Amino acid sequence: MPRITSSITINRPVADVFQFATDYTSTTQWSVGVIDAAITSPGGMRVGATFRWVAQIVGQKMETKGEITAYDPPHSSAWKSSGGPFPVSGSLTCEAIAGGTRVTQIVDAEPGGFFKLAEGLLVKQVQGQWDESLKKLKQVLEAH
Repeated sequence: MPRITSSITINRPVADVFQFATDYTSTTQWSVGVIDAAITSPGGMRVGATFRWVAQIVGQKMETKGEITAYDPPHSSAWKSSGGPFPVSGSLTCEAIAGGTRVTQIVDAEPGGFFKLAEGLLVKQVQGQWDESLKKLKQVLEAH
């Protein structure tokens, strides 16, 4: 599956955007398709922390478990799956720019089985969900 990238500018300081966007307790407020998300290890958000999220993608409810692989507040975080329907990894970066923060999300995945057969549909839906998620993140953060 090709890399999926989405970006948006949010009129809030980098630290505010990064803190909210990487707080798994707020994920369902802005990430389209995510039904549940949580850090599952003690110690909060950090490199090595484990997580679980449940999302609705291409009509399928999927649970993914994984690990935080990079965490550099307030600039970047990255993760990779350790369990789920197929290998997936991603990152979020926040960059201070004039007027706010530029947020970029990236996901890389290697779908197999049903998802490999539906790869074109999967790419289109995930790209749409990520674009919509960043719009929702902007709306939520700029409303406060």
